[in-house]
Amino acid sequence: MDEAQSTTQFLLTQCRAYPALRPQDLLKALHQSVFGCGHFVTDEPAGLGRLREELARLPQDAASGPEALDGPYVRLHLGELGGLSSRTLYRLFALSAEAPAGDAAALEKKLQCLLNLAQEGRLPFSREETAQAVETWRAAGCPPCHHSEEFRAAYAPAYRVIRREYVRLLPLLSALDRRLAEKSRVIAALEGGSAAGKTTLAALLAKIYPECNVFHMDDFFLRPEQRTEARLAEPGGNVDYERFLEEVLLPLRRGETVQYRPYDCHARTLGNPAPVVPGALNIVEGAYSTHPALADCYDLSVFLRISPELQRTRIQNRNSPEAQARFFSTWIPLERRYFDAAAPESRCDLILEVEG
Repeated sequence: MDEAQSTTQFLLTQCRAYPALRPQDLLKALHQSVFGCGHFVTDEPAGLGRLREELARLPQDAASGPEALDGPYVRLHLGELGGLSSRTLYRLFALSAEAPAGDAAALEKKLQCLLNLAQEGRLPFSREETAQAVETWRAAGCPPCHHSEEFRAAYAPAYRVIRREYVRLLPLLSALDRRLAEKSRVIAALEGGSAAGKTTLAALLAKIYPECNVFHMDDFFLRPEQRTEARLAEPGGNVDYERFLEEVLLPLRRGETVQYRPYDCHARTLGNPAPVVPGALNIVEGAYSTHPALADCYDLSVFLRISPELQRTRIQNRNSPEAQARFFSTWIPLERRYFDAAAPESRCDLILEVEG
């Protein structure tokens, strides 16, 4: 489906879903499809306060869940958030507003689709009314607009616009929020194969949650003297999980300051101790993070599942030929042996499918 067909289908779907809508509501939907909702993100405490007030006023039958827009954004309706906290939702909203948005040319293409539908008589209002609404809006510079009074009266809209890519993370974020509501300190693992996006996801979680620490399994590669034939033959034995347990996980569980020594791949030795005060959320990311020797230390574990085809494509796109060869000849076979033997996917609390 090309871009014009996608926009046409989107507009017709909006008309079927909201029969009381007016041209203004379609203009709003198209604006959100291109630009998201960044124009509302100016003051986080005030914005979070407004969100909480809105949540408190919601009727019991309020709409819930994500509604796709015609682009990289969705409307996340506030009716049932499944444990997602208001602060986490607000941070998703704010981060979505920071992401690069579309431009006036993209919006103009969508407006032309709207005018074409009106000309064909396929909208629930006349082509004259549609053309007038579009021209008035264009003359004003196509600013963000409100829903029509008719739309508000019929549907009582209550939502926030977020990036489409965040939707698949909602089960994880809800699970984290539920655990953070129960405990003052949470330890979570992000497990999965190479190129599954574990490091990227950990960095995003650190932006969403205050007092969040991130620990990398890559900092616990075996030192040269540890790389014996017997050790490398052990499933999951190519990381120093014993040192990770002693230097990171056990102190975290006791609420003590962590003093760990990251492995320096260039110097081929351990670096200086890096002190880390336990945060409310402590993320461990990397393959082997849920090794059987470590698994009992986590409050939540997540497996990022990537297809072999996508994994290969990502590794080829990100690495030199020499590094690619190392991945495919050494690291990937070691990961697969570990996955087959330890079955982390079956033991993790959540599975996230990795998309291209």
